[in-house]
Amino acid sequence: MRNFLCFLPISAILIVARLPVLAQERTVHVLTIESAITPITVKLIQGAVEKSVEEGAQALVIQLNTPGGLVASTWKINSTLLNADLPVIVYVAPSGARAASAGMFITYAAHVAAMASGTSIGAAHPVEGGGGKMDSTMSEKVTNDAVANVRSAAVKRGRNADWAEQAVRKSVSIPEYEALKLKVIDVVAENLSQLLEKIDGRKVQLPLGERVLKTKGAEIVHIKSNVFDRILEVIVDPTIAYILMTIGLLGLYFEFSNPGAILPGVIGGISLILAFFAFQALPINYAGVLLILLAMILFILEVKFPSHGILTIGGVVAMFLGSIMLINSSAPYLRISLSVIISTVAATAAFFLFAVGAGLRAQRRQATTGMEGMVGLVAVATEPLAPEGLVKVAGEIWKARLAPAPGEAEKVNPNEKVKVVGVENLTLVVSKEK
Repeated sequence: MRNFLCFLPISAILIVARLPVLAQERTVHVLTIESAITPITVKLIQGAVEKSVEEGAQALVIQLNTPGGLVASTWKINSTLLNADLPVIVYVAPSGARAASAGMFITYAAHVAAMASGTSIGAAHPVEGGGGKMDSTMSEKVTNDAVANVRSAAVKRGRNADWAEQAVRKSVSIPEYEALKLKVIDVVAENLSQLLEKIDGRKVQLPLGERVLKTKGAEIVHIKSNVFDRILEVIVDPTIAYILMTIGLLGLYFEFSNPGAILPGVIGGISLILAFFAFQALPINYAGVLLILLAMILFILEVKFPSHGILTIGGVVAMFLGSIMLINSSAPYLRISLSVIISTVAATAAFFLFAVGAGLRAQRRQATTGMEGMVGLVAVATEPLAPEGLVKVAGEIWKARLAPAPGEAEKVNPNEKVKVVGVENLTLVVSKEK
């Protein structure tokens, strides 16, 4: 009996020490993706998988709503999900969401695929990066590669491989109730709580073996992206990246035109760096970048060497075409807004024609201060100029020298008006006022 009583405190300590672990096993992490699939999405999903494994979460739910995305990023995400050391559930939600194109591939790679009511999946036919049509050989290669990828994932996860192939080859798309009927997905759930209840007890295959999901009543922990990741998500938007590049070019031009201004150079430099970072995550056509740079050069030349509008027209055309060509993809979610392109081209042209032009015209304007600014003023002789003497101009007494016109007498009487025509070594050169 005494030995039993001694054992009780030790048992209590072990139970208390075990409580956090038990709590962790009843935790489900949730990551929300509501944008196109880009390298930033890869970073977020890989980070979420690692965090969930480290913290001993029961599973990771990726709540997905995407129009599609980049092929390279999609393959990286698929590889992450297929090799994850914990169950990953892709949940297409909320109502109105879709798992289109890249989203369909990601859903097929998950251990459990789920959809909310009023959602859709499919339309996964690959498109050519430049927006045009691929030749038949290249189209066949790209399509077959995508089909092989999704069929492999379908077989591994026990889903409908034939429908997945149709989604790739014919861009078919279906709502959630058809997806469940055709075994494209595993579950239809109205919300996260219902989802975790429905998948409780389901067996999934992990690299280290089979695991039974224990998700009913589990604590839901939402994974929040940090400020840096949120900023990166914003700037990889094609329209934002385009605006950043334009601001960067204008800022640097203004800094080089007005050395020491500092602020335009700082803003321009930061904007260009962010734009080039975004370009790494986007399918950029560098012919478009070169056309935009050519447009800037033409605008500058128009200001410095007026061509009666020819250079300006060339600059507008080059910038418009470069902006249209900048993103090397026909996917709608990777296009720059046409209204933004038109507004930016117009604003840039106006900036060079009016703002920069006004500055250059001011530089060429006759000086109004200092000795140079005295040229053209009217002075009054305070003593005879024959040909030198003193004059009063702008309230000051100056030494002056008369420069008479041919045939005129080389003398000016006191109180007679003269006009300043030049300045030589602190001596005003004047002529008789007519």
